[in-house]
Amino acid sequence: MNETWVFGYGSLVSPVSLASTIGRPIESHDVVVTHLMGYGRRWNYGSMHLRGDWHHDGVTVRQGLVVSLGIVVADDEECNGVAVRVSDDELAKLDWRERDYERTDVTDVVIAESTAFAGDRIVTYVPRSSAIERYEQARDQRRAAIRRSYWNLVDEAFAELGGDHPERYAATPAPDVPVADISLSIIG
Repeated sequence: MNETWVFGYGSLVSPVSLASTIGRPIESHDVVVTHLMGYGRRWNYGSMHLRGDWHHDGVTVRQGLVVSLGIVVADDEECNGVAVRVSDDELAKLDWRERDYERTDVTDVVIAESTAFAGDRIVTYVPRSSAIERYEQARDQRRAAIRRSYWNLVDEAFAELGGDHPERYAATPAPDVPVADISLSIIG
């Protein structure tokens, strides 16, 4: 029976974040450390539903855009992360969470540190162009920031992977928006 795995490259690397979405603890046999070839991680996703208030460098922003990680096609890059085995119901929950990303089949461009999912399907979430455009517009208006709690969550998730994974994650191009303590609000 072929199964579905989801490649996580940001907050989905965190077992706590992932479990909060799919509704079950993440077991070690359901996680494989992987590398996604031909993609690069970027701070380029502008949330459709999260806004927030923050103060940074003498500027107070009200209802600014919350920024998260995304990936872009980049032939000469690779992106480390994890692949997690999910059921159809769990995939539907992830689709809802990542609804402004495009679910993309990456089976042929994932290299795993084991053969746990040989013959299975692997998908990931790539930001829709509208999410990138939303981010670029808010960035240019100085109305975009990354939540410090999100920043720390992703950093800690890669630290827990051990090996050279924290350094690979740290090689992600630096964001061009601030990391701030954001008071969140949800729209729509």
